[in-house]
Amino acid sequence: MLGFGTFAQTTTSTGRKSGMMGYDVPEGVDVRGRYDPEFEKILNRDALQFVADLQREFRNHIKYAMECRKEAKTRYNNGALPGFDPATKCVRDAEWVCTAVPPAVADRRVEITGPVERKMIINALNSGAKVFMADFEDALSPSWENLIRGQVNLKDAVNGTISFHDQARNRVYKLNDRTAKLFVRPRGWHLPEAHIIIDGEPATGCLVDFGLYFFHNYAAFRQNQGEGFGPFFYLPKMEHSREARIWNNAFERAEKKVGIEKGSIRATVLIETLPAVFQMDEILYELRDHSVGLNCGRWDYIFSYVKTFQAHPDRLLPDRVQVGMAQHFMKSYSDLLIRTCHRRGVHAMGGMAAQIPIRDDPSANEAALELVRKDKLREVKAGHDGTWAAHPGLIPACMEVFTNYMGNSPNQIETMKQGDAAVLTEEDLIERPKGVRTMEGLRLNTRVGIQYLAAWLTGTGSVPLYNLMEDAATAEISRVQNWQWLKYGVELDGDGLGVKVSLDLFGRVVEEEMARIEREVGREKFKKGMYKEACKIFTRQCTAPTLDDFLTLNAYNHIVIHHPSGSPRL
Repeated sequence: MLGFGTFAQTTTSTGRKSGMMGYDVPEGVDVRGRYDPEFEKILNRDALQFVADLQREFRNHIKYAMECRKEAKTRYNNGALPGFDPATKCVRDAEWVCTAVPPAVADRRVEITGPVERKMIINALNSGAKVFMADFEDALSPSWENLIRGQVNLKDAVNGTISFHDQARNRVYKLNDRTAKLFVRPRGWHLPEAHIIIDGEPATGCLVDFGLYFFHNYAAFRQNQGEGFGPFFYLPKMEHSREARIWNNAFERAEKKVGIEKGSIRATVLIETLPAVFQMDEILYELRDHSVGLNCGRWDYIFSYVKTFQAHPDRLLPDRVQVGMAQHFMKSYSDLLIRTCHRRGVHAMGGMAAQIPIRDDPSANEAALELVRKDKLREVKAGHDGTWAAHPGLIPACMEVFTNYMGNSPNQIETMKQGDAAVLTEEDLIERPKGVRTMEGLRLNTRVGIQYLAAWLTGTGSVPLYNLMEDAATAEISRVQNWQWLKYGVELDGDGLGVKVSLDLFGRVVEEEMARIEREVGREKFKKGMYKEACKIFTRQCTAPTLDDFLTLNAYNHIVIHHPSGSPRL
């Protein structure tokens, strides 16, 4: 499945202990991750059975959806352009609305995001934001330790018992009386969980993330956080409404299994792939009993633009720092998302502010904050109901902008309909971005991509680089843009050099940027880190004849560790 090896089923009808120490597993399930008594509380027999049931019911639907992605890619590579589906015009044209937004999450004006690390969870829930999106996806390196420790952390957070003793600072972190509402983002459909084998093949990563979290927390969440609703989720990387239908069916299956009302689970879908922008009505329709909106996942959206048009040399991106929301195709995407969501009665969430405080330079810090304020003012004026921030230090600035404009209204669903977006065309949504390409753009892509991947390989998925909080989306943009420029030998036309990108030039850039990274991080950290391994993977992907779909899918093999130690590595 998805390029990973398969394993013989070795369980009996009564289940067995999996691994040397032993998780108690149901029939057909094998746990290849390290045994830990604390993890056993999450990976108990009933929870694993719940995940296995989801996997068995939906795996063929998932495989079909992934095959459909491949077919769509082939069409685009043969010259086709993405567009609205004539077969679902009736869904787009009809007047219908999603089930009403639960009161607990009516006001989402500022949301903070971050990995499912213990200290991060506490700080984010205490940050003053309305929502914290705890991330199993792009902000997390999906090692066994990170994933299952994250489940332990979330269970403690939902129960209100989470604490963290920072021994270096001799400080204990605990939850405040009033905290943000918790959303959880599982991985995308394409990612496997190679440490849990079900019927001889790796489990689907997002069903593991969703299934374990839901199973252990639905009751406490509905009581402590959701005011009778929940749990709440963010759903990433979808390309078509058929993928939303699988999620909707999984939600209904989970609700029925534990005996809670249909529509209890609520989810916001990230519109972060180019094909999905043409499917927004259809995605909301499939999830209409479980939806609380859509989100502009703008960094992944840029990545997807390059990936979708990888065989279209007439649609090359300029330097990624020039691809902002002022670009016509990006503004059109945001405006159509707002119109679609408000027409259907749900939240239209804005994009990420990735800046982090610059503590040693007050003037640079204020300049960065001013950029954040302008971006958030643009969002709230356009009609967004809320926005994202990557760091607690940005919450007050974001909150001030949205509150000054919205006042006491929890959202703008009824007041901002974005009627002008009704005339947006397919061409508006894919218009060629304007700008230039520079040597510094090539260098920055290379430097950021290698450093992010080095951190990811050592267990960190959310990485501060050059005063921005980077996650997998930024590394993906860096990778695919380098690949695209190399494939088409583009001219670096923005700095007067007129140099064309070639393998020789890229090789020199990699060598020079590795030397720069070593100077910046220090020789000792460079030697201990996985910079050389990251450089090999990143360079190989940038120069590959065929573009890999995902950097993290390819790199995942490097962080899979099977136990007992004699097990074969995937």
